[in-house]
Amino acid sequence: MSEKKRPDRRRAARGLALQALYQLHMNDDSATDVEAQFLAEQDFKNADKRLFSALLRGVAKQVDALDDMVAVHLDRDLGELDPIERTILRMGAFELSDSVAVPYRVVINECVELGKVFGATDGHKYVNGILDKLAAQHREIEVTAHKS
Repeated sequence: MSEKKRPDRRRAARGLALQALYQLHMNDDSATDVEAQFLAEQDFKNADKRLFSALLRGVAKQVDALDDMVAVHLDRDLGELDPIERTILRMGAFELSDSVAVPYRVVINECVELGKVFGATDGHKYVNGILDKLAAQHREIEVTAHKS
């Protein structure tokens, strides 16, 4: 597979993971059931299944810890956030803290793009600001090196 197609497959996987996590949140299903449903019903021809599963399972398993990470940087109660933005922030927090192989700027950009597609008007700007703060906290060396 060419390098050009890999980011597109990862972006597609993140989009599917966002939808699956949203369904998980709204219906209180198990991650295993939602994953099985998505793998059976969605077209993964152009999506990275491994990343999809890692995001879905990882965020679902760590949701309370991720919410705590995010809540510190919010100007409102976590429950007041739009469910899509809350889910995007959880995904971003997960990747920033658990997927250090993915550059922090890629994580933030991907989450902002998800916010533009699926979120409320200008919700992506809020996501960007919160994830910038999380990156400074969880990827301090990488962020500092980038700014130099």
